[in-house]
Amino acid sequence: MPNIPAIDLLVLAWFVSCWAGYALFAKRRARRTASLVVAMRIYRRQWFRNMLAHENRIGDIGGMNALLSAATFFASSSMLILGGLVALLGAPERAIDIVADLPFTHRDSEAIWRIKIITLIVVFVYAFFKFSWSIRQFNFCAILIGAAPRTDNPDEHDDFVGTMTSVASFASEHFNQGLRAFYFALAALAWFLNPWLFVLASALVVFVLYRREFHSPTLYALTRPSSITQALHLPEHVLDELRRGARKVDEG
Repeated sequence: MPNIPAIDLLVLAWFVSCWAGYALFAKRRARRTASLVVAMRIYRRQWFRNMLAHENRIGDIGGMNALLSAATFFASSSMLILGGLVALLGAPERAIDIVADLPFTHRDSEAIWRIKIITLIVVFVYAFFKFSWSIRQFNFCAILIGAAPRTDNPDEHDDFVGTMTSVASFASEHFNQGLRAFYFALAALAWFLNPWLFVLASALVVFVLYRREFHSPTLYALTRPSSITQALHLPEHVLDELRRGARKVDEG
């Protein structure tokens, strides 16, 4: 059993706390304020309501295939990265020599390097499972599109629309979690250089994710229409914040 330095145990615990903590924070905050996840769920529901009136649904299938292709790409990338990491796990000496020449590098033993590589392997295994489950759920959505009834009054099939929206949203949520794993994997690369750089990179990833999901120009653009802000049932102070953000988007 290798003797793991206390600093490495500390930064690893910080990394896990950042990842798990942000996931929990984002899920709870999305229940009471606007977020990309909530806004897209509303647009997704409207998409499926409109779809019921389409006699030809090739466009709807094409949109679903685009989402499916993105998840497939990242799942395949995860497998390729895993293959490279497993190969590196067997011979880390060359990588240690290369990194040792970089500035601010903290030199570690081969055993510690293997632990770091295993950490990355765990991250990408998690990402692969998320993307592969997202792929299956998008496939389910394609089947639901084929099974959807044809009607000019979507209110008659509100339960069916709700089912499609939920399945598509679950698929999107798992895709989003897989992307987060890629973000945190990039932060984990900093661990190979310096433990304190790893701490900073993990915190930076949390900041970037938070800004994009809750305060990005994209969110302000998506939540600008009155129909969307009313559907979100947001408090007035949140709506004021979104309106200010939308004005910044228009001015910028």
